[in-house]
Amino acid sequence: MSAKPPFPPFTAESARQKVQAAEDAWNTRDPEKVSLAYTEDSVWRNRETFLTGRAEIVAMLTDKWQRELDYALRKELWAFDGDHIAVRFQYESHDAYGQWWRSYGNELWEFDEQGLMRRREASINDVRIEESERRVHGPRPESEYGVPFPIQ
Repeated sequence: MSAKPPFPPFTAESARQKVQAAEDAWNTRDPEKVSLAYTEDSVWRNRETFLTGRAEIVAMLTDKWQRELDYALRKELWAFDGDHIAVRFQYESHDAYGQWWRSYGNELWEFDEQGLMRRREASINDVRIEESERRVHGPRPESEYGVPFPIQ
């Protein structure tokens, strides 16, 4: 098992670092890389889908990023306590027909002592947008780390 610092119990700073690391990893759109932040037996609820383990996570993310083209994500720390972190997020992507979407969501995370996520629960809503309404263009520049992202 590979450790993924920072480790719980989280402070405000270490929780922010964990959230930014997750955002950076997801913006690679590399399912294998992303899966390494989770325990081998990690349990997920992603929308209406329930997953267990890295292999299922990789399969779900592979399918996701084949449908959600030019995916770009922003995450923001909402709250933390001990080995738990809550985030809000927004991402934008388009489908194969060129329709752009902004997806809003909240995640609840639970970590093991090695800093790997053992549980993730995500609630997500999708809003159809015009390309001209896009706000998320690729990974966040380091100069914007920690800057809150507007709801609308």
